Amino acid sequence: MKDLREALKEGKIVVGTEKTLKKLKKGEVKNVYISSNCPEEVRGDIEHYCKVFNAKLNKVKETNEELGVICKKPFSISVLSF
Repeated sequence: MKDLREALKEGKIVVGTEKTLKKLKKGEVKNVYISSNCPEEVRGDIEHYCKVFNAKLNKVKETNEELGVICKKPFSISVLSF
């Protein structure tokens, strides 16, 4: 979570499944965080592309609502990357 907080300060966070998958496929992200209650189908896609493109997958204990609060967003976040 320390590197997540640093990325937040620098404004380098990519929020959302679709944006994260696009960035993963281009090799533009190295760290991906998924919430504890991330939908199983999304989790499977993210895990697959993280393996293929050598990105670090971090499964956090926080829910998507808590990730939204941590990122100071008015919505829940299941997937984010940087």
